[in-house]
Amino acid sequence: MTAETFADWVGRSVTREDVATPRLLAEYRASLHPFLFEAADGESCPPGFHWGLAPTTPAMVDLAEDASEARGLFIPPIPYPRRMWAGGSIETLAPISLNAAIRRVSTIADIQHREGKSGRLYFVSVSHEITSDGVLAVQERQDLVFREEASKTSPGMAAPPNTDGLSWMVTPSPALLFRFSAFTFNGHRIHYDAPFAAQEGYPGLVVHGPLQAALMLNQMAASQGAVPRRFDYRCLAPLFGGPDFHVRTEAAEGGMVTRVIRHDGITTAEGRAHAQGS
Repeated sequence: MTAETFADWVGRSVTREDVATPRLLAEYRASLHPFLFEAADGESCPPGFHWGLAPTTPAMVDLAEDASEARGLFIPPIPYPRRMWAGGSIETLAPISLNAAIRRVSTIADIQHREGKSGRLYFVSVSHEITSDGVLAVQERQDLVFREEASKTSPGMAAPPNTDGLSWMVTPSPALLFRFSAFTFNGHRIHYDAPFAAQEGYPGLVVHGPLQAALMLNQMAASQGAVPRRFDYRCLAPLFGGPDFHVRTEAAEGGMVTRVIRHDGITTAEGRAHAQGS
């Protein structure tokens, strides 16, 4: 049976507005401290702060059983039940300043159906353009994956040996996962509802893809002394709450690479900052 392409959903767009308020910034800093890069100018918000600005705010009646936004509103009515964050790309073009007026334009850029060893999947790419006081500040692509109930997630690969690069040890406590869900207005129950996560077959609460990306991006900025112009990342294996994990950045060919490394040595996410012209 041929899978639905949902081609008529590509190009659909929604615009939301917000303000980079002191309260939102305080919530972000309080949740991720001390794992943040603070710019020398003292005015620019830390990288990753944009994930809490102008988020999707569905009404209670517009939530799916897993408390994410119901399909068929902005995301097409894909029939596969499992939703995960696969990765993305962030271009930082200008700083976001405190009290700036924020405008986010989100567009469905691509939808692909694939079949492989892990089962049948839909990949949905969403592009975002975020302006701060009328200036384009962030261009982002988010890649989401929707998979069948019976499909398998990747077991992941072991991280390479430790080097002399910057390393952070992070505790994915229930409080941290709840706070990040609240900051991003992400209702997906796998991040804060332990019985639901167990019902879905997970051994613990699931650590958000954007939370891992925010930690990697901040560490990359701390390693370079500045926020990278372009940061590409991908989620490789699931990461769960409980045991500490490491975020590690080191030099690599063509730029730098940062990884999130689970307590068992498996890389769950990887990001790269690219040297100029690469």
